[in-house]
Amino acid sequence: MEIRRITRAEAVQDAGHLFDASPLPEGTGRFLADERHHLLIAYVDGVPAGMVTGVEMTHPDKGTEMFLYELGVDESFRGRGVGRALASALADLARERNCYGMWGITDEDNAAARATYLRTGGVPEEKQVVFVWTFDRA
Repeated sequence: MEIRRITRAEAVQDAGHLFDASPLPEGTGRFLADERHHLLIAYVDGVPAGMVTGVEMTHPDKGTEMFLYELGVDESFRGRGVGRALASALADLARERNCYGMWGITDEDNAAARATYLRTGGVPEEKQVVFVWTFDRA
């Protein structure tokens, strides 16, 4: 397995099946243009097998941390350590970029994600609630 940091839109399109929906050209361009946004893709025998996105977030009194935005592994590659390798690679990148930590969110019933995050050193935060605001797109 090889994990690459992606900086070209063509590589995102080639791995489009790893995302929830087809990558949008404008969103892809904006994401890749920001040095605080990170996309890592795992390749197995040259085939995109999984991806993870991370976003550096800075707060005046805390410093910078990495938000593990999304992790996706192609169904045919699940159970082979791809997700774990990607989450670990993002954590390594966060350390390299002097982040003080990394965090992510998953559904309570997503056993695969929970197991992956636990295996890579993540610890569930107790008594937290996530609020979501959804806006209509113009």
